[in-house]
Amino acid sequence: MPTDEEYLQEHLDLGTDRIGLQIYPEPEGVPDAPVVVVWPAMGVRARYYRPLAASLRQAGLAVVVADLRGTGASTPTPSRSSRYGYADLAADVGAVQEALKPRLDGRRRLLLGHSLGGQAALLHLALHDESPVDGVVLVAVGLPYWRMYPRRRHGVLAMTQSIGATSALLRVWPGWGFGGRQARGVMRDWAYTARTGRFPQLDGVDVEAALRGVRTPVLAISVDHDQYTPHETLDHLCAKLASAPLTRERHSIDGADHFTWVRSADGIAARVAEWSGT
Repeated sequence: MPTDEEYLQEHLDLGTDRIGLQIYPEPEGVPDAPVVVVWPAMGVRARYYRPLAASLRQAGLAVVVADLRGTGASTPTPSRSSRYGYADLAADVGAVQEALKPRLDGRRRLLLGHSLGGQAALLHLALHDESPVDGVVLVAVGLPYWRMYPRRRHGVLAMTQSIGATSALLRVWPGWGFGGRQARGVMRDWAYTARTGRFPQLDGVDVEAALRGVRTPVLAISVDHDQYTPHETLDHLCAKLASAPLTRERHSIDGADHFTWVRSADGIAARVAEWSGT
């Protein structure tokens, strides 16, 4: 595994919120390298992805890692007054793309999403069909529909719905053993997907219909021994992308699970570079 690389910490102000961005040095010897913007899993700080960023750079890709709203360097920390949900996370993806435009013009633009970050990337495309994104990479992403869990489906249903109900009651999810502290709107939308296997309407848009119209190429990778998004949950999500050129792969990484694949990402990074045409 490559050594971690230093990055430049920047911030994007969005009203009362700000999104933290970690800008990594350009890969050596690759002029105008494709730019990969990484969107993390729920409750996972951007700095956790330093090994992935190093692997991507070694494969010839430029890297930016964003903190999801309310996590890490993105502020403020979710509170009872935080109302944002999936629509806002999708809008954040677009805002970051716009902010990075001077760095992105003339270069291939990729979104790489892990877990919730992958959902946000797809929702951005569904809600903004003119988005100048050249490709989306989903790694350990899935819709947590309870029926898609082979052995513990009723336990998943009970857990996801109790988290959603607790978030509504407390007006914030405190992060008790799952997902870190989150706005109640995020957990409301997440619990809805777990219960129904569908995305809720966002900003008055039928997201399910919009996803069927997405035509951006997608590389979808699931990881063996993923305890939160097993292969079936990504299959369920990919089935919604009726018009997108889709490459679906399953990877086995020794000792890796939903989170720890990031620490052994050389193979995935090389595959992303190959898929992107680097």
